[in-house]
Amino acid sequence: MAKKQFKAESKRLLDLMINSIYTHKEIFLREIISNASDAIDKLCYRSLTDESVGMAREDFRICLDVDKDARTLTVRDNGIGMTKEELDSNLGVIASSGTRLFRDNLPEGEAAADVDVIGQFGVGFYSAFMVSDKVTVITKAFGEEQAWKWESAGADGYTITPFEKPDVGTDVIMHLKADSDQEDYSAYLESWKLKDLVKKYSDYVRWPIHMTVERREWDEKGGEDGKGAYNTISEDQVVNTMVPIWQRPKSEVSDDDCKAYYKEHFHDSTDPVGVIRVNAEGLTSYKAMLFIPAQAPYDYYTRDYQPGLQLYSSGVMIMDKCADLVPEHFRFVRGVVDSPDLSLNISRELLQHDRQLKIIAGNLEKKIQSELTRLMAEDREHYLTFYNAFAPQLKYGVVGDYGMHKDQLKDLLLFYSVSQDKLISLKEYVAAMPESQKKIYYACAETAKRAAALPQAETVKAAGCDMLCLTDSVDEFVMQMLGKYEEKDFCNVTNDDLGLESEDEKKQAEEKAEQSKELLDFVKESLGGAVESVRISHKLKSQPVFLTTDGEVTLEMEKYFQSLPGVPEAERIKAKRVLELNGAHPAFAALQKAYEEDKPRAARLSMVLLAQAQLIAGLPLDDPAAYTELVCGLF
Repeated sequence: MAKKQFKAESKRLLDLMINSIYTHKEIFLREIISNASDAIDKLCYRSLTDESVGMAREDFRICLDVDKDARTLTVRDNGIGMTKEELDSNLGVIASSGTRLFRDNLPEGEAAADVDVIGQFGVGFYSAFMVSDKVTVITKAFGEEQAWKWESAGADGYTITPFEKPDVGTDVIMHLKADSDQEDYSAYLESWKLKDLVKKYSDYVRWPIHMTVERREWDEKGGEDGKGAYNTISEDQVVNTMVPIWQRPKSEVSDDDCKAYYKEHFHDSTDPVGVIRVNAEGLTSYKAMLFIPAQAPYDYYTRDYQPGLQLYSSGVMIMDKCADLVPEHFRFVRGVVDSPDLSLNISRELLQHDRQLKIIAGNLEKKIQSELTRLMAEDREHYLTFYNAFAPQLKYGVVGDYGMHKDQLKDLLLFYSVSQDKLISLKEYVAAMPESQKKIYYACAETAKRAAALPQAETVKAAGCDMLCLTDSVDEFVMQMLGKYEEKDFCNVTNDDLGLESEDEKKQAEEKAEQSKELLDFVKESLGGAVESVRISHKLKSQPVFLTTDGEVTLEMEKYFQSLPGVPEAERIKAKRVLELNGAHPAFAALQKAYEEDKPRAARLSMVLLAQAQLIAGLPLDDPAAYTELVCGLF
């Protein structure tokens, strides 16, 4: 028979599909297996109303056969097959899909998802040419006597000739290309490689995928000398799972089963703290199984980490990590989503548009938040395990997108409480507040112990109020973004007005400051521009000094900006520092006396007090050796 030309019309189009549409060559096996599965789906559907099919559901199968000598890989199915006309129209016209036509012709009211065929574009078959220099299709349609052979070596055209085939179904025989420096096509003739690809892309195809797998077995009496030898044994194996764990009823799958699946498939040695199972039906139907990890992967807080859920369409994996299914603030969630309603692009590797995806993602976000809220309320121990690993992620979610998600995330945050000596939520803090307390007090430091010991905290403790200790670099940005909680303003004890001093205390501090104006100006001048101003404090109780700031940039923010890599020193954001002195402390009296009697000594005392304030605030000294010499010179 004379060679026929492709009706789609050009070598350029076929070259485009082979070389540009698919990202990875290994996708070809997924596509050919998906076509085989679709063919079985059609015959199985027909068997429901046509007794002449004569096959039970358990009789259907897909087989992978390898002939290393001939360099061929065959995918065989016992599905509905194709007539000569269907061969010509389905394989002779690029981008014509018999599956799409089959779905379009379903009786009115018949759910396409019930049939569950996913080929839509008719180009998946041609992915075989990415790894093959010749493809042969031998097929016999159900109800036909004659079988046919379709054969092509690529864009030059194809032939269709009669063939003898006893059984209904289709064999796709791919003659693999010769190996090159860039590509090892022979790998697709190895059973381990094929098994891996089936597990990766087609593990949940609903029909069993059979292949011959070789294994080595030790024979103690084997070998020429009778001392034992390895024998190679070939056996037929079903290499796909078929029914994924998320498709099985909850009554058949325990949480322990789900956790075991998580550890095996997501390579985590620890159980997840939460399992979320979803079976949604409606305009967009999908099933999902999500996991909240107990620990962060080693690269989680690096640019190399790739978030996302595994995305399946009717059991065929479309994307290994679909980041659009989870919001950034919940990027730690792992799991799978399977939906027959996704609109895929021509290669079935990407989504064609995102309406269904947005619906699914929105629903999953609510499920994740609900599970985290439940864990915090009912299983605090496991929530703390999760929180210790992923607290920064939730906090970044509060400050990200200009605070768009702050109301959603604020009740998932925990901070160390000085009074309760543990991590508590903002809701728990407010619930424990005395009725007279108007603000939520917090202090920032590298550790909770250091924050609790800050001089500025003394007034808060003396008033019988609790204080939250913020130890993450992002914490102060979180408080500024939240602004308030349940109408209670957040108050940074270092910078803000505590609102705890009596009018008499404030008046005494103001009078002291007025009396000491010359001394305060002298201290500022002696420090040579290291601080914006020097003040008498009305917060200090027992400590002589502390460092605070004016303006929106605090010391903790300055530390954060200083830690950013690649920013020149001259461009780093710095806080406007303010040195506050305790007018009732003996150190202030000594400073005042030195100012009156020995101004050079008073200048040295001023520098010592600034250095002490820096150390209390957790800031490094510019010159520790000079500080040591300065202190020693006072003796």
